[in-house]
Amino acid sequence: MPRFAANLSYLFTERPFLERFAAARAAGFAAVEFHFPYEFDRAALAEVVLTSGLEVVLFNLPPGDWAAGERGIACHPRRIAEFQDGVGQAIDYARLLGCGRLNCLAGIAPGGITHDKARETLIENLRFAAAVTARAGIELVLEPLNTRDTPGFLVATTRTALALIKAVGSENLRLQYDIYHAQVMEGDLARTLQEHLPQISHIQLADNPGRHEPGSGEINFPFLFQHLDRIGYAGWVGCEYKPGGRTEDSFGWLESWR
Repeated sequence: MPRFAANLSYLFTERPFLERFAAARAAGFAAVEFHFPYEFDRAALAEVVLTSGLEVVLFNLPPGDWAAGERGIACHPRRIAEFQDGVGQAIDYARLLGCGRLNCLAGIAPGGITHDKARETLIENLRFAAAVTARAGIELVLEPLNTRDTPGFLVATTRTALALIKAVGSENLRLQYDIYHAQVMEGDLARTLQEHLPQISHIQLADNPGRHEPGSGEINFPFLFQHLDRIGYAGWVGCEYKPGGRTEDSFGWLESWR
């Protein structure tokens, strides 16, 4: 049976962020993930995590100016020092929260920079981040995002991400496979999951279209969950979807998989 983690950036948003941990625990989750912890006091956040009894399984490296539309700076040649500082900041939070996995958002190539230069910068930044996180005992993952929702995102498909991972050449860099993004860009979910299972460290889900809960769209999630069991996936599956209504009312799909 897949192990599901609540994504607190999408679920329980009826509450302030720090109250979402207790809500996730009350809903039966044993683990959580979220986009970013950096705006919160470290000690206060650590206390909330400890009190909740939840495992924090994933969050992202600092993304640049998220509110302004930035979706990562790992491909920005002029912001390498900022990226490296962000890796250090993420490691500090990860250690405090007991989180063993960080996701690197590749970003959108800035104007005036060629695709080749952006890719070269991304590879070098991934090498740096993979090495530094490895020394801290933390795994680094790379996630493709679909270019319908995030136009211009540099890493949009599984094939692109795996080529970058190969170019980086670090055992500490693996793939984060988001079922929603993959369905939008390429489909062929079951075969891709099975073929690349050794390189997949973390999975996320949402249905398509709409990015809502499983059962709201076209993806056959009961089949996929059984498939994950058949192929031996033992990691977490992050529930990174937008509930169609109240969060607690969106868990009907989950009851048979607890």
